[in-house]
Amino acid sequence: MTSRRVTPYSAARGLGAAGQGAGHWWAQRVSAIALVPLVAWLLLALAGGSAMDHTALTIWLGAPVNAILMVLLLIAAFHHTALGLQVIAEDYIHSRSRFIVVAFVQLACVTGGAAGILATLLIAIIG
Repeated sequence: MTSRRVTPYSAARGLGAAGQGAGHWWAQRVSAIALVPLVAWLLLALAGGSAMDHTALTIWLGAPVNAILMVLLLIAAFHHTALGLQVIAEDYIHSRSRFIVVAFVQLACVTGGAAGILATLLIAIIG
């Protein structure tokens, strides 16, 4: 009978987030970098008076460039939020309810993002 030596790498391979952690890390960084100019654009636009009243905001969001940038902002923000909350749940919940919490976070972020995008498009198209 021969005994097989198992290295720590071999033992960890296929367990947990091994092999997926780098992709998640990169997705967080890319979404954070995408949010910087988008949030700056939104803050400058709102500070410039485009949200003085409902009519001004509707006209501003009716411009195709503004509507596209708002949709991109919503996608990046909700994706970044989902990634961050998933990491928090995976790090701090050590029971079987972790799956439920992560699923709820994903569902809430997809629902919130879809509602924001739908509202943006309705305002941009209908006015």
